[in-house]
Amino acid sequence: MKQEILGVKINSIDVKEALSVVKECIVLPRMNYFVTPNPEFVVRAQKDEKFKEILNNAKLAIPDGFGLMLAAKYLGRPLNKRITGVGFIWKMAKLAEQENYSIYLYGAGSGVAKKASEKLRKKHPNLNIVGAESGYRGKEELSDTQVLEDIKQKKPHILLVALGAPKQEKWIAKHLESFPGVRLAMGVGGAFDYISGRVKRAPKLFRKLGLEWLVRLAKQPWRIMRIYTATIHFAYLVIKGKRKQ
Repeated sequence: MKQEILGVKINSIDVKEALSVVKECIVLPRMNYFVTPNPEFVVRAQKDEKFKEILNNAKLAIPDGFGLMLAAKYLGRPLNKRITGVGFIWKMAKLAEQENYSIYLYGAGSGVAKKASEKLRKKHPNLNIVGAESGYRGKEELSDTQVLEDIKQKKPHILLVALGAPKQEKWIAKHLESFPGVRLAMGVGGAFDYISGRVKRAPKLFRKLGLEWLVRLAKQPWRIMRIYTATIHFAYLVIKGKRKQ
């Protein structure tokens, strides 16, 4: 079941149900994709129709953002559970190890995907990670063609793409027919940074209270405009939208 927030459809789902959709995708004959909307996605989608279309055509739109939960409740269309992208990757890794699904990590900064793959394997020793490609060889950026060929060759069941939104979602949509072996792709934003340990997550209490943005602002003050978009601007649009109903 999907709820709609400012024209963006988001699944009301829990982790167990989301993992059952992963298993469903693995046996389907073509690649599907998941998206992980947060308030920033929803605000951007108001001016980017292509991005909105990609979000709304996803097999699953996982509610990754405390602000979405509050907005959905305020609009009278509550979502079941918040599922963070980072947390869901760990759950998928466990499932992939159990079911022998292969995974490919693409994106993030130089060496980050490889470090994230090492951390995932440390917890799940039998996890089959067939590729961890940042898109760089040292300081030299690889061409899209080189990355595409590597993914085609290795044929992972699951492809995780960390290029940042909306670039990663548009990249996945563009290449839906490019990977005959891939069954599920998902844009994961900065998740590899957190999994690799390059960036520390906020303490658990702050995450539970929906105040992770405050910790990010303290550590990375240059993110202030993005945080403004995800908090103040998003809230304004939601309130404005409800008044028009």
